[in-house]
Amino acid sequence: MGMTRVSRTGLRVSGAVAGCPPAGAPPTATQPTRTPKDAGRSRSYLPLTLAGQALRRRSLPGAGPAPEVICSPGPDPGSDVSRSGAMVPSRLLSVGPRTVFGGVGRWTRVAPGQLPWHAPPRLLSASCADLSKHQEPPAKKPLSEKKLKRHFVDHRRVLVRGGCGGDGVSCFHSEPRKEFGGPDGGDGGDGGHVILKADQQVKSLSSVLSRYQGFHGQAGGRKNCSGRGGAVLYIRVPVGTLVKEGSEVVADLSCPGAEYVAARGGAGGKGNRFFLANDNRAPVTCTPGQPGQERVLFLELKTVAHAGMVGFPNAGKSSLLRAISNARPAVASYPFTTLKPHVGIVRCDDHQQIAVADIPGIVRGAHRNRGLGSAFLRHIERCRLLLFVVDLSEPEPWTQLEDLKWELEQHEAGLSRRPHVVVANKVDLPEARAAVPRLRARLGPSAVALSAATGENMEALLLRLQELHRQHVATELQRGRQPLRW
Repeated sequence: MGMTRVSRTGLRVSGAVAGCPPAGAPPTATQPTRTPKDAGRSRSYLPLTLAGQALRRRSLPGAGPAPEVICSPGPDPGSDVSRSGAMVPSRLLSVGPRTVFGGVGRWTRVAPGQLPWHAPPRLLSASCADLSKHQEPPAKKPLSEKKLKRHFVDHRRVLVRGGCGGDGVSCFHSEPRKEFGGPDGGDGGDGGHVILKADQQVKSLSSVLSRYQGFHGQAGGRKNCSGRGGAVLYIRVPVGTLVKEGSEVVADLSCPGAEYVAARGGAGGKGNRFFLANDNRAPVTCTPGQPGQERVLFLELKTVAHAGMVGFPNAGKSSLLRAISNARPAVASYPFTTLKPHVGIVRCDDHQQIAVADIPGIVRGAHRNRGLGSAFLRHIERCRLLLFVVDLSEPEPWTQLEDLKWELEQHEAGLSRRPHVVVANKVDLPEARAAVPRLRARLGPSAVALSAATGENMEALLLRLQELHRQHVATELQRGRQPLRW
């Protein structure tokens, strides 16, 4: 091991570098003898510039082994003080065979005389991207009301439970210089109700879950503190929802904002303060909260509209609704294109709005559950005006009106006798236009012949529909009932 000297930078230099004599030379006056404190050290230290010289010297032919230089985490005692007395940090580089950190997540073995290669630092965004791969997947987002409208549901079975009441508490008042404070246990809070509420923004029962549990009440506390009652849980349903329990109709939510208590919450328990009496000054009795009401309800949706279109499949009902309103039901050249009711708003000149519903096609025998069956016939029950749409391109189109009225009468007595308009569609076809005189000879001049595709004679239908709506509003006001408004 070569001798050591202190440079101006405060670093100890040893070996045959920077003019130092080789190892084993006798000590001189300028070379201090190694003290016992340094006897256990077998490694030498080089600054960064001297380390480079040592590496270049090793690469020369016939050069001896270069001294080993290690990284020192801190200054060496006794050799890191400069002439001014200031502390100078020692930045040293390891030249011996060591394992060094070669980048993020990688260790590299470095041979003697070889500088370690340091990878460029990775950006923070890259490391964050690696960590994000190990994170849990995000939770599934709930469907919006716009997406829920695509899946029309008009019936639902719901299990509702009211919240349970909180338990009462049995305790006694205690404070200094008052040994017998008496009972002070509070009552438990009542459980929350579950209420069905008709909302005009909801168009389908698809957002209604199959099970609902009300909020529970909290238990009572000391100092006669009662528990907090459970909050009311509201279930939003479309306007026109019919609530049944078994085969019995218990509620009809046909008006916006109508409410029905589906399940009541349980009563809260009583604390021992409640049982205080003259003959019992220290009661310890308390009662638990009562469970909430549990019911199984069946919800049925009946579309609420002023007028409903009734006709056989592929008669042009959806095309007619697109022509008179901003609704955009599916239109195609095959039957049963419409599988759920669509409601469009017709705006009149006197700022009145008439809701017209497009009911899916009805086939012969629909009251016996043929075709789409009676599942969509109940949507016509809420409509006070009817639009019978017949296809003029079919032979003997007046027979379609007779069959439609018979199906409605079989479903509900008096349904076919409501105020109605006969609409003869597809008059733009040559064979349909030729059948108009025969249709009016059978049904009378009140039948409106039009074309939903070209818009021909559409004004006559709107005037007739507006006239029937005014008569309906006047009749409802005479009976003391508020007419439906959109």
